Amino acid sequence: MYNILICDDERDIVSALKIYLSGEGYNLLEAYDGREALELVRQNDVHLILMDVMMPKLDGIAATAKLREESNVPIIMLTAKSESGDKVLGLNVGADDYITKPFDPAEVVARVRSQLRRYTKLGAAPEPEKAGRYTLGPITLDEEAVTVTLDGEAVALTPIEYNILRLLIKHPGRIYSSQQIYELVWNESAVGAENAVSVHIRHLRQKLEIDPSEPRYLKVVWGLGYKLEDMSHEKR
Repeated sequence: MYNILICDDERDIVSALKIYLSGEGYNLLEAYDGREALELVRQNDVHLILMDVMMPKLDGIAATAKLREESNVPIIMLTAKSESGDKVLGLNVGADDYITKPFDPAEVVARVRSQLRRYTKLGAAPEPEKAGRYTLGPITLDEEAVTVTLDGEAVALTPIEYNILRLLIKHPGRIYSSQQIYELVWNESAVGAENAVSVHIRHLRQKLEIDPSEPRYLKVVWGLGYKLEDMSHEKR
């Protein structure tokens, strides 16, 4: 059983997060300012922290910075939409991710699961990369096995989706136009390329992104095309 610490000075938010996560079988701890959070981490085996930014006594940014001096426990910042600068600052001082208020329960659970998966693998020796295996962030494509995984879990893709992802993940950061993607994946002249490609890109985002409307990996570059890049810690 994983121990998750929820730290927020608003008790209603703590209660709501407990409701979201209680059904997942986690053991939940509560703190209402940064100092309480630090004490609980020192007294308990905490596996993940949900940390609010704005709190009395010791805010979430300062608490995260102090925690990083002694622990690599995953920290997900809780921020308001107006606190975009705090998101970047939180990531810079050591936070692993952030969730924007108001919360989507499914997103909260998904982000918590994702960070716990990564954390539990930290002590293991990394698996060596092999020819034909490409990894970007939580996404891994294995050409030999013809598989795609997200945080270690298999993702079912259609052949077209797989081939588009394979093209982009083999050249991270490179922008491909709809016409280029169509010609390279469909192996035919680009007729109706833009619509066909955009539909498959949308399906890929739904399968690979936590929030398809704000993708962190499969990006559109307006007027140019698409690229695959780990931009999860960049300012939006």
